[in-house]
Amino acid sequence: MLEKTHRSSVRQAERAPLAIRRIDAIPVALPLKSPMKMAGITITQAENLLVRVESTDGQVGWGEAPSAPTMTGDTLGGLVAALRDHLAPALIGKDASADHRPLLHRSLVGNSGAHSAIQMALLDLVGRAAGERLIDLVARPKRHRVAPMWLLGNATTEQDIAEAQAKRAEGISFFKLKIGVKPIADEIAAAHAIRRALPEATLCADANCGLTLAAARRYAERTRDAKLAFIEQPLPADDLAGLKALARATKTPIGMDESIHSLADIEAVKRAGAKGLSLKLIKLGGFREAITAGKLCKKLGLKINVAAKIAESGIGTAAAVHLACAVPNVDWGVSLTNLYLAEDIVRGPLRIAGGTIALPDGPGLGIDVDETAVARFRQH
Repeated sequence: MLEKTHRSSVRQAERAPLAIRRIDAIPVALPLKSPMKMAGITITQAENLLVRVESTDGQVGWGEAPSAPTMTGDTLGGLVAALRDHLAPALIGKDASADHRPLLHRSLVGNSGAHSAIQMALLDLVGRAAGERLIDLVARPKRHRVAPMWLLGNATTEQDIAEAQAKRAEGISFFKLKIGVKPIADEIAAAHAIRRALPEATLCADANCGLTLAAARRYAERTRDAKLAFIEQPLPADDLAGLKALARATKTPIGMDESIHSLADIEAVKRAGAKGLSLKLIKLGGFREAITAGKLCKKLGLKINVAAKIAESGIGTAAAVHLACAVPNVDWGVSLTNLYLAEDIVRGPLRIAGGTIALPDGPGLGIDVDETAVARFRQH
């Protein structure tokens, strides 16, 4: 592995500039197999930004960022404008293999989803041009396969159980219950019912900021026998005092998601009692930032969940697999969300085999984008 890393560094040093000729910001709407209901929102289609970067020699790289108005503040229109009007003009003619983050952050502050998408596309382009996997450009792989978790957010507990049992038969053993949607007593009962139906599975729950402190305490206390691995983001993102009180009141580990947008946020939730967190590329602004965050988690003794937002295409899913194979641990699972799409925009999207998904072995992200499908789902 050390020899491979050294060879990669030498090739990068000897590589001719990979000049950027064109960058396209492409808004798409991708259909879900079924609606996903979570606290405060029901998603029926995925509105995502695709970024297509083309070099002067005709090679192409792809990136993706989902709109996330309640998580990052990124709307689809905002993502398009950020790329089209600010980030793309700063990069035309530049060498794609250079680290342009300082330039891009001078061009546009914030907008972490847009920064993540352009960084992803540049790394994909550079990897394709060099014949190297994206992960090898930014990190040393810690693993080569990941076991995805499955989200349960149906209208009834019976539907959740039936879906979980079907997925268990496919090899999935980690399930996340969407809570903060129904009456808390019903959600407590559902946790116990699903645990009885799947006694050996790993279960966790995600409230997406949807609970009060009193409700969160009640849920944590009354689901102890369901043996949840963690409860994710039970309280509003900025409620660190509530997190501290909840962490002291329950033995069930508390994880954070919507609260995490920077290294300082990771340190703050650790001080407040969180035991782990969810890393998403769009929240942190890209691969390099997310990998740095993962290293900080290791230093602080925090568990990691790597997640794509509902629902990213095979582009974003491949990126999440690369990230999940690069961070120090994925003890709290990996959420891969192209699995919930009715149709994808890549040929041969990543699939579960034996309960796991393999790190793509091709150059860049290791996926093949179907530009005809992109055109079909493009929003004008």
